[in-house]
This record gives sequence, C-alpha cells and structure tokens, in this order.
Amino acid sequence: MMRDYYEILSVAKDADGETIKKAYRKLALQYHPDRNGGDKEAEEKFKEATEAYEVLRDGDKRAAYDRYGHAGVKRGPAGAGAGGFGGGFGFEDALNIFMRDFGGFGGIEDLFGGGARRRGGVQKGKDLQVRLNITLAEVATGVRKTLKIKALDPCGTCKGTGGADEGGPVTCEACQGAGQIRRVQRSVFGQFVSATVCPTCGGEGKIIKNPCKKCHGDGRERGDRTLEVEIPAGVSSDNYLTLRAMGNAGPRGGPRGDVVVVIEVEDDPCFLRDGSDLVYDLPISFSQAALGQEVDVPTVYGDEKVKIPAGVQSGDVLTLRGKGLPHLGGGGKGDEHVRIHVWTPTELSPEQREIFRQLAEVEGPVPSRGRRSGKNLWERMKDAFAA
Repeated sequence: MMRDYYEILSVAKDADGETIKKAYRKLALQYHPDRNGGDKEAEEKFKEATEAYEVLRDGDKRAAYDRYGHAGVKRGPAGAGAGGFGGGFGFEDALNIFMRDFGGFGGIEDLFGGGARRRGGVQKGKDLQVRLNITLAEVATGVRKTLKIKALDPCGTCKGTGGADEGGPVTCEACQGAGQIRRVQRSVFGQFVSATVCPTCGGEGKIIKNPCKKCHGDGRERGDRTLEVEIPAGVSSDNYLTLRAMGNAGPRGGPRGDVVVVIEVEDDPCFLRDGSDLVYDLPISFSQAALGQEVDVPTVYGDEKVKIPAGVQSGDVLTLRGKGLPHLGGGGKGDEHVRIHVWTPTELSPEQREIFRQLAEVEGPVPSRGRRSGKNLWERMKDAFAA
C-alpha cells in the first residue's frame, strides 16, 4: 500500500514549493545510492521520496493527488503519473529527476564532493542537460529532432588513455591499484581500520607518468556532436527523455554519461492548452450570432467546419471532440473547446448605422443577466470542460 506523499516528505499539506523542495533534497541526499553503497532499502526510500517530490512540486499533479489520491496521478493525459514518459516510476526516473533539479549540468557528483567512480577506479562522464523547444503542432503529431551539443569525447591523440606512452597508465605503487589507502590503528578497544582515497592516483588505481600533451592527461577533448531524438506526441513542458551513454566521456577511458533532453513547448498564438484539451477563441459578428452560420475553425490538424447555432451568446462554448492533443502514451485525444466572442464593431459606415437604427426599432428587450442559461461565463466554461 502506497504511503501518503506528504507523510513521506514530512511536510504539511499546505506546504509551499520551497519547503517541499528542501524536504526532498534532505531525504534524497540521505538515501542517494552513491552514499549507501547499493543498499536496496535506501534505494527504495530514495525512489519513494523522489516520486512524492515529483508530484507535489507540480501544481496540476498536486491538485489531482489532493483530490483523488494516488489514482489521480496515475491516470489521464499526463501519462503514467510522475514517472516521465510512462511505464511507471522506476529507479532510473528517480535518479534523472534528482539530477535535473539538483545536479545541473554537472550531474550528482558535484553534490557529494568529487566524481562518482565505478569499481576499478573508472570514473563515469558527467551527464548533460539540454532544453529542446517544440511547437504545439509538433506536440500533436510527435516529431524527430536533431540536436547539436558540445561534449567531451575521447582524445584523438592518446585514444582516451591520457598518456603519451603506448602502454598508457600504469598501476599506482602507493595503493597497488586499489585506489584506497587502508590504515590500521590499535587501541585498548580493539583494532580500527580506516580507508581513504589514495592521494597519489586520486582513487583511480593508476597513474600517468608521461601525460598526453593535447589533453594533459585527462584523456578527453571537447567536440561537437549531433544526436537524433524522437519526441512522442502529447508531451508537455518539463517532460524529459534520457539518451543513455550519449553524454560526456569519462576521463581516461571512463564510460559516457547520459544526455537528458528537457522539453519546452512554445506558446501558440491561436490556442490555450489545458492538459490534452485546447481552447480557441472564435470572434463572430452580430449577424452570425443571431442567424447562425457554418464557419471554418482552426485545429492543430487543419481547419474544421463548425455550425454556429442561431442565438449563440458570447462565452458559449462549442466542443470539437477528439480535436485536442493526444494523451501521452496513447489512449485517444483531448478535445478542442471553441469559445464564442460576439464582436462589436468600433466604427460603422453610414449604411450600417442606418441598418442598426432600424433594428433597434424592432428588436425586443435585452434579457436580464444570466437569464438565457442561468449561469455566468465561467460556470458555462467549467461545464464545457467537465463534459
């Protein structure tokens, strides 16, 4: 049974965003795998805290959670709740979220002081984060994008070894390749063993006696890279994709980090977005409102014929089913809501003025406010979105 998100982070239900962020950061640093040596219980607590943070930091997800509980953030157009692009919320998602908000472009290593190393002293390259702008039309269909990034690649001169000699790095004599110096101390309470990073090799277990002149022993050089990324339909701003092993190369032959592509959806001049639904404001004339007319209304898929009923009022909403954006991960599309605005001309020709004078003599009295539907504009909008 899933625990309450507020309880996980130990925050009140009215906590502001900064309080939630600080509470999560404290827990994430406590249970991060780089500090707990692969402890499964710590990993589970890290994932649990990250999922709670990812929901409560987002206003829409938080509102859905407050109203419906865990079911509210596991359904609907957001696609698989807090877990990015579907498929549930996994440990890799948790690591990426932590890196996104606290690791910056340098990755999580900077928070813990020094690079995170794999066994054998091999250091993984730092992750890169890039923001990718896409249009609403591209959200509707999905799109394949080409990214150009600057990243650290293996040095072309030393082939990534960092050494000018063909043999490359040699085993550190101080630590015998372990990357650590172990010291034994004896006292009346027994024997104590402490391990510290080897100061000679910096924990890598190897040293370079003759560094490469081009990369100065680092084994890397900066270069330009081109990447292809497939953006699925239905994404929103701040959704992200992770391109595994596409980031910076690790020093002296270390594996590459990842590239995290954060989506930024550009504002559209025609539509307002509400999840997978779209809102379009349609101006019409007095005669169109009174008599009714068929007009062309733009959608993200092209123009659509819409019948305006006679007697329509400003604020009335016509709904085009299935003409909104796709739900992320599949499952149909949202709707497009067409808000009617009866346009009042600011200037009239003499002929138009005479026609309106004649109309004024025969038209009936204006009904009292709300008489037609019994509801105001915002209530009618709410009903339309709930339909």
